[in-house]
Amino acid sequence: MDEERALYIVRAGEAGAIERVLRDYSDKHRATFKFELTDEDKRKKLCEGIFKVLVKDIPTTCQVSCLEVLRILSRDKKVLVPVTTKENMQILLRLAKLNESDDSLEKVSEFPVIVESLKCLCNIVFNSQMAQQLSLELNLAAKLCNLLRKCKDRKFINDIKCFDLRLLFLLSLLHTDIRSQLRYELQGLPLLTQILESAFSIKWTDEYESAIDHNGPPLSPQETDCAIEALKALFNVTVDSWKVHKESDSHQFRVMAAVLRHCLLIVGPTEDKTEELHSNAVNLLSNVPVSCLDVLICPLTHEETAQEATTLDELPSDKTAEKETVLKNNTMVYNGMNMEAIHVLLSFMEKRIDKGSSYREGLTPVLSLLTECSRAHRNIRKFLKDQVLPPLRDVTNRPEVGSTVRNKLVRLMTHVDLGVKQIAAEFLFVLCKERVDSLLKYTGYGNAAGLLAARGLLAGGRGDNWYSEDEDTDTEEYKNAKPKEELLKPMGLKPDGTITPLEEALNQYSVIEETSSDTD
Repeated sequence: MDEERALYIVRAGEAGAIERVLRDYSDKHRATFKFELTDEDKRKKLCEGIFKVLVKDIPTTCQVSCLEVLRILSRDKKVLVPVTTKENMQILLRLAKLNESDDSLEKVSEFPVIVESLKCLCNIVFNSQMAQQLSLELNLAAKLCNLLRKCKDRKFINDIKCFDLRLLFLLSLLHTDIRSQLRYELQGLPLLTQILESAFSIKWTDEYESAIDHNGPPLSPQETDCAIEALKALFNVTVDSWKVHKESDSHQFRVMAAVLRHCLLIVGPTEDKTEELHSNAVNLLSNVPVSCLDVLICPLTHEETAQEATTLDELPSDKTAEKETVLKNNTMVYNGMNMEAIHVLLSFMEKRIDKGSSYREGLTPVLSLLTECSRAHRNIRKFLKDQVLPPLRDVTNRPEVGSTVRNKLVRLMTHVDLGVKQIAAEFLFVLCKERVDSLLKYTGYGNAAGLLAARGLLAGGRGDNWYSEDEDTDTEEYKNAKPKEELLKPMGLKPDGTITPLEEALNQYSVIEETSSDTD
């Protein structure tokens, strides 16, 4: 009955009556996402009627009411089939100010129409394959980028930016061709990075360093939503960057990484929104070439260096291991470098572990990121080693028992999900500079066996990557306990069938193989 009454008024009524009946329909069905099959034909006709009204000269308030109902109806895929035409798409593009002839966004009264039109386009493009094809034909991605350039520095139109970015994300998700167009033809990387800079109100203090106000207010809900949509669109634009990275792109990737560092050091309006913001930043950082991630850490200023020296002098002399990492004025410092962003990533990782679910989607991206950062950047690896694998003092409990980050990661080394346990083991292995003896010291042989077997290192040794030869100092507790650790050691069978330490057994088989080759 609602559709029948609305359709009758839309077909025959004047603008005021149309606005009232559609407003009533919108209020009643605002939260409707499943529709009755019996009224499907009426909804199709109502959509057609609304498009016919939108081409007329009607008040802005009536346009908004039409678009609100169209947005609700566009949640039904079947309704969209007959109404998704090039002509109707062009009507929405015109109302969303996406035509190239529209030079500016001056009329504030038109903003609700623009926002509702973009919302309709988001639903229609997501639910209709025909609309997706028409988007390519109408060059929608270029029009969206043009609209973004008009409003990138205009804070009072965040809703327009937000839904423009959401539509750009959908297009780049559904069409790989659009990703390439955005990256190269439309210069989407610098454009979207500038959108993030605007959302975060970044003030640069150096080429790749921004001012951080730890006592500043959180992002507003609108700024946070806008930033999240920009991060998602950037992820699609850069999804293959680590494979096709050119040296000429390094500056732009470093700028983006510096913006993401800023993102990690600020908060949203709620804890959940902050986690969503940081999660999308982590995903995007995974697309940045690892050589450009050095901007996540930065040298201290002269003033900060003086403060660090004062803090180090205040530490007791017997705390030599702890002296390298200090906290001064809310700044995590290690070896003269600001490690705030890396510390945020580490805390984010631990929170995801503590959730205890969705490890593959929620945990593996940040673990992979920290692993690659550690492998490529010495200061990051040493800082994370200091935080995750501090000097071993508890030698009475098994490595997987306890509540430290090390204990949690060691437990993951035997997780049922192969991908999760592989990346957890890989992270710890890299922190140990891929030295088997160091890994076993912190994790135990049983927990590390899977990784060592996969790499052919059950008999000891080290991985293929080169690391600096900084010392790994043993504590007195570990030195005293080390001789007792050999109560459990890997064993193997000698050619004569007797049991012997695994390394010796492998050596004997190697000798036999060499002898056999000589005989042949």
